[in-house]
Amino acid sequence: MRDDEPRAAAGQARAIATMWRSLANRRLTTLWRLARVIGPLVERFSRRERKVTRINLAEAYPARSDAERRRLARESLTHSTATMLELGFAWMGDPERVEASIVEVHGRELLDGARAEGRGVIVLAPHFGNWEVLNFWLSGHFPFTAMYEPPKLAPLDPIIRQGRERRGARLVPTNPRGVAALLKALKRCEAVGILPDQVPSWGSGVFAPFFGRPAYTATLLPKLVARTEARVVTGVALRLPGRGYALHFLAADERVYDPDEAVSATGVNACVESTIALDPAQYQWEYKRYRKTPEEAEGRPGWKRFRLY
Repeated sequence: MRDDEPRAAAGQARAIATMWRSLANRRLTTLWRLARVIGPLVERFSRRERKVTRINLAEAYPARSDAERRRLARESLTHSTATMLELGFAWMGDPERVEASIVEVHGRELLDGARAEGRGVIVLAPHFGNWEVLNFWLSGHFPFTAMYEPPKLAPLDPIIRQGRERRGARLVPTNPRGVAALLKALKRCEAVGILPDQVPSWGSGVFAPFFGRPAYTATLLPKLVARTEARVVTGVALRLPGRGYALHFLAADERVYDPDEAVSATGVNACVESTIALDPAQYQWEYKRYRKTPEEAEGRPGWKRFRLY
């Protein structure tokens, strides 16, 4: 590492943190208006985000016209921009104000019912809407534990940790020690959150269909279910532009409880698809969900030509 790299990283972190603080107490209508200005610029000038978003939408919605998918790509990048602008609000804004922004909660009985039965609850939280607002609400209403991977920009780590933990959430590392902490929390009938749509490292997943195409999917869920008999729900914070958020908790696809990892992973991806159906524009389509392929896993000659990205 060059001598000036830590200094540059610290400077970037300060600039980002300053932006979050300056936006923390802005009205959500203001943040949404900013997103509507910046989002189309991201779609136009950020080649990487535009390309990946359009490729993923073509895989997910092949029957839609190219014009429809381009419009959806622009809307999706606008929502992703809104999420970034709202991070200061979720992490640093007045807690009472953030709580008041959650104007609807659907399906809470799924969480309460599981705990009444003496079961823990696993919340699958895909990259949809504003997942940081979902974390805020969950950690304020339930004993809540979630896995956490420090950001690439290391100086931001304490800022993000403080924001996510300020309502009592417990963050654990993405390693065996963290898995052990999740198991203990579930056995205490608490709630835990895991990301269902993040590509895991080799050896930690299986290929399962996601909108009909094989996607490498984590196998952590069936391991947690098998050892704790926890119930599984999908949770999202749907953005109501300029008004606030509607939380939706949905019963999981029954396949998530199957001991077969491939079947369970198929159920997990079906859960994500069901939440995306609430509003496809609010999903983070710019993520390279299909970056690992079965051909690469098999070591098939010429496997690189099967890549989408």
